[in-house]
Amino acid sequence: MPEISCEKSIDVVALGELLIDMTMNGKSGQGNAMYEANPGGAPCNVLAMLSRLGRKTAFIGKVGDDIFGHELKEVLGSAGIDHRGLVTDPKVRTTLAFVKTLEGGDRDFSFYRNPGADMMLEREDVDSDLIRSAKIFHFGTLSMTHEPAREATLFALDTAKNAGCIISFDPNLREPLWDSMEDAKKQVLAGLGYCDVLKISDNEIQWLTGYDDYTKGAGWIFDRSNVRLVTVSLGREGSMAFYRKDPSSPDHIMVKAAPFIQKNTIETTGAGDTFGGCILDHVLKKGLYDLKESDLKEMLIFANAAASIITTKRGALRVMPDPEEVLELIERDHRE
Repeated sequence: MPEISCEKSIDVVALGELLIDMTMNGKSGQGNAMYEANPGGAPCNVLAMLSRLGRKTAFIGKVGDDIFGHELKEVLGSAGIDHRGLVTDPKVRTTLAFVKTLEGGDRDFSFYRNPGADMMLEREDVDSDLIRSAKIFHFGTLSMTHEPAREATLFALDTAKNAGCIISFDPNLREPLWDSMEDAKKQVLAGLGYCDVLKISDNEIQWLTGYDDYTKGAGWIFDRSNVRLVTVSLGREGSMAFYRKDPSSPDHIMVKAAPFIQKNTIETTGAGDTFGGCILDHVLKKGLYDLKESDLKEMLIFANAAASIITTKRGALRVMPDPEEVLELIERDHRE
């Protein structure tokens, strides 16, 4: 199991999708739905939160040579994310994701991605030196739905593993993008074979493991992988963390933290990514070798608070909370 090396020059490198979230934002005077173009993509949202926390970050991915692709490159720069690994492709368009918030807070996604630029990342596009310079390599499954991006992702994972990176995985399952859910499960299991830190949502862990009980689900994951830290985001129910010091042992500790409920929540886009970025920040601080229950509790409280704040804003990448804002919410909540 790799521990964090002080010789690495970049805290977190992520690979995956960079796209435009077209988020529903009311209706026009004629009654037509209006959509706001927000920069997004789960891996970059994670990096944006980490950058806001003072971490050095870099991204590997592909956008189109179009107005959205150019804008996204500028946004990465303004967010403090190194974009030397971002490739611009004149043959395909930047991916768009239309997001509709449903009653109860769930979201419905419609992707314009057949193909989108993020799907066309090739093995030759991957900056191996950038990955080798990272303490943590982070990825999801949107880059594993189709070739050639699937091959590029697996190549990047092999490079990261050989370079001694801690590997972080967020399945971020989007069912409409897969040819079949059997293929989706196969790729998620492939990702588990590489990762040390897993961030997964409540519905994803139930789908993957077949267990409604999250403790049993975490045990299922531990039995089939060398993952040390599993964090489960539970939406309005808060979050849980399962940690084992020894990957060869089923023994682990579990911690749960309550949510921070906001009265002025607008939508939940980016909340899980904000949460995941805070988890990785904590790993950078504490490592993975000997986490205590108090470490896990502190980690979840901070991540829950940050995720709560992002639900009060539209979009995510451009509007991640400052650490002071997160700490203020935690202090205010404890006082109340």
